[in-house]
Amino acid sequence: MNTYARRGQLPAKPHTVFRQPDGSLYHEHCFTQAGFDGPFSILYHRHPPQNHGGAEAIDPVFPLAVTATTTANEALRRRHLRSDGLARHSTPLAGRVPLMFNKDLTVGFVRPTEDDDRYFINGDEDDLFYCHSGGGELRSWFGTLRFGPGDYVVIPRSTLYRFVLERSGSTGTGGSAGAVIPQDWLWIACRSGLRVPTQYRNPVGQLRMDAPYTPRDFRGPELTADIDPNGPREANGGAMVVSKRSDRFSQHRWAHPPLDTIGWDGTVYPFVFPILNFQAKAGAVHLPPTVHGTFASGASLICSFVPRTVDFGPDAIPCPYPHSNVDVEEVIFYCDGDFTSRRGIDAGSITYHPAGVPHGPHPGAYEASVGVREVGELAVMIDTFDTLVFTPQGTAIEAAGYDETWWS
Repeated sequence: MNTYARRGQLPAKPHTVFRQPDGSLYHEHCFTQAGFDGPFSILYHRHPPQNHGGAEAIDPVFPLAVTATTTANEALRRRHLRSDGLARHSTPLAGRVPLMFNKDLTVGFVRPTEDDDRYFINGDEDDLFYCHSGGGELRSWFGTLRFGPGDYVVIPRSTLYRFVLERSGSTGTGGSAGAVIPQDWLWIACRSGLRVPTQYRNPVGQLRMDAPYTPRDFRGPELTADIDPNGPREANGGAMVVSKRSDRFSQHRWAHPPLDTIGWDGTVYPFVFPILNFQAKAGAVHLPPTVHGTFASGASLICSFVPRTVDFGPDAIPCPYPHSNVDVEEVIFYCDGDFTSRRGIDAGSITYHPAGVPHGPHPGAYEASVGVREVGELAVMIDTFDTLVFTPQGTAIEAAGYDETWWS
């Protein structure tokens, strides 16, 4: 996913003696994908990362999308969800609310009010968060990663981490500086992994010069001597870690603080990508939404719509054309700006347009866009091949009558 990076202290070569000041060995930790054939990173810890025990099966920490049900003959309709209908509550881990899902991904939302009080390892999915408002720090094996409004935060599966939220009256996070500032995050859990679209890579894996971003646009974690000095601790000085695998939750007691990394290098690590760093493309006439592709999974494309110059050719119609995308479901999270093709949509709205029926701009928007030269919208779109199923939590925040708004 990433370019090569290195942080902290490292030996000259992997799998060789690397001693602590007291003469004992640092503990090498190989973090590998696709067995040993895919991307990897190598971390070095003060304590053995396998020193945990007391595993217990526990109830799900947050609602599982796979437990949702849907009516078999539910009408096929365009839908509008209002994320502000969800309560602000709990931690970034326990407060995750799934809204819709398929076998490739889960789309949800998080409005946390407290720091994570335990560490988490997601063995099922790469997690992608889009921070609409709020911010804080992701503290993981790889170090500290600050994020704020407009940032995508990507966490590779099986990374140990917790979130610490930004507070009012402080330039830092955590502690007692003030109240947690309002947080609103779009959440996408990608079961088939997350990657840069293949067409943006050259044969050696480098981002092409015509890709919509460069390696300089991505930000990795910073490694300090103590990653999480005020992290949750057990009586023995260790910590409680929750893990998820095959949608089963377990908790493990670690014999030491788990964020004890002193160095790492490789290509697998959490990172931030600010959405406004996406370099939009324009054409003489309207380009398909695939040019806005930012991340890809096994059967989905996540796109970024940013303020941009639009179609410049004679008689060009900048507004998206009505279309039947016969293989793909479309979800859009509206962040900011003037959403010219939709009415009744606000920042924080989430729309769903299913495959099987035509969709497109609201009446009047198509012709009104003629002559427009730039747009100020900011939105995240998810195109996914497999049918999305709504959860009860998603249905509960649906705005009535959205499907009928095209009648007039």
